[in-house]
Order: sequence, then C-alpha cells, then structure tokens
Amino acid sequence: MLELEHGFRVVDCHARLHAGPGRPVRGRTIDGEDLEREMHQAGVVRAVVFPGPQKGEQGYLRANNAVARQAIERPFIAFARIDGPRDPGDGATSALRNFTSSRAEWQTSPEDIEQYAYDDRFHGFKLDPTQDGLPDGDVLDVLDDVGLPVLVHGGRGFTPTELAASLLDREFPVVLAHFGGHPLDRELMGDAIDLLDSYDDLYLDTAAVRYRELLERAIREHPDRVLFGSGAPATHPNVAVMEMLTLDVTEDAMTKVFGRNPSRVIPGLDSE
Repeated sequence: MLELEHGFRVVDCHARLHAGPGRPVRGRTIDGEDLEREMHQAGVVRAVVFPGPQKGEQGYLRANNAVARQAIERPFIAFARIDGPRDPGDGATSALRNFTSSRAEWQTSPEDIEQYAYDDRFHGFKLDPTQDGLPDGDVLDVLDDVGLPVLVHGGRGFTPTELAASLLDREFPVVLAHFGGHPLDRELMGDAIDLLDSYDDLYLDTAAVRYRELLERAIREHPDRVLFGSGAPATHPNVAVMEMLTLDVTEDAMTKVFGRNPSRVIPGLDSE
C-alpha cells in the first residue's frame, strides 16, 4: 500500500497493541512492527498504544509492561490499562454492588497509579468500564493528583450519562473513545457531543465513528475538543485518516483534530 499524502501532521490517540501471549480476547491482533508500518502508510507520525483485554489473566501489569516495551524506539507512547471493582451501571443493582464491593489484590491500586504516572514509559491511562469495572474512590483521587489523561471506552455498556455521573467531576482530562457510542450508536454519540458544553476537561476521539454528520457537527461546534483516533487494528489507520479527509470542515479545524488537539491534551504526542 502506498503512503497516503495529505500534508497534515497526524497523531493517533487510539491504537490497541497486542500484548501477547496467544490470541487476543476479541478482534484482530497487531504487534508493534506491523502497527508502525501501517502508521507510516497513513502518514501518522505518533500514536497512543494500550493493551486490549487479556484472556486468562487477572490485572494488566504484565500486559502494560509488554506494550511499553514495544513502544521503545518506535513512534508510540504507552497508556497503562487500569481496572476496578465498581460496577459501571447507574441502576439500583449496580449501586448495591458498589456499596459492598472492595478492590481485589490484582486490581489497580493507588500505588499502581503512582508507579505508572512517574514511570516515563507511560503517558496516561486506558479504562474500559464495561470490560474491567470502574476504579474506586481512592484510585480516582490519585488519578486527580497525577493529572494524566484517561482514555475511556464509551458505548452502550457505559453511556455518556454514566460517564458524567462517575468520572466527569474529577480533575483529570477524559478522552471519551468512539464519541461515546460504540458500536455505532448515533443517539449516544449525540449525547456525548452535548456533554462538551458542560465539561471543559472532556474530549472525544474519532475511533470507529462512521457518521459524517456527527463528526462534522462536533468539529464545527467544538473544534478544540475532538481528537483523531484510528481505532487500529480494527480499522487501518489509512482508512481512518481518509474518512476524516472527506469531511466538510475547514483546513484549520482539520489541523486541530489531526495534531494540535491530541498533542495539547496528551503529553508525549507533541514530540516526533
């Protein structure tokens, strides 16, 4: 595949890297070498990488370290994947579970957050509440203290409304993946765009967002709050970049989404 020529500095805030061993829990796998090649084809100069869910493992210490090793001497910055004991739902059953829940030994602790935050291999955190649960209050307090961005998987299992209730009163920046509507939930994506009016530290990434009118609406209404994410390896970075290039938005807005916004929000994306 020939390298895509577009004239923008493109950085990617959403790429899943295979941490091994064996096959991933879901989706196709990609290692550091293959992802670097695909990024080059798409004209992407730097990317956030994180591990996917791990089969037969408790916790993400090994997977996080495996991804961080693959990021060395490549144009990647690693996010540490974190988990927790709290149920992400907002109903009575979830409230009861959360009232009686306690952190397991293998789940992310406040000390883990501090170690990741002050390890120069990691630049932020990845959280999928539906898959891994929500951290408890002690962990969230330390996330406030370190102030690194948290990339949150949003969708039908963890809606924008649930995000607002559980995380958006915190001090750290939140990047809501998939416009908060994975998989392809137009209504939830609209709800996430609406939240941008109320929360200054909320950002949306474009990974796996296929609705042109929603992408254009968010960029026009909030040009400083939308971040390019390819969603690799589910989507080839080349395809994700091409989809963005077809949008009817200004060149200045495109420059912000592709490079300026992610580099401002996520430490490490501003360097080559």
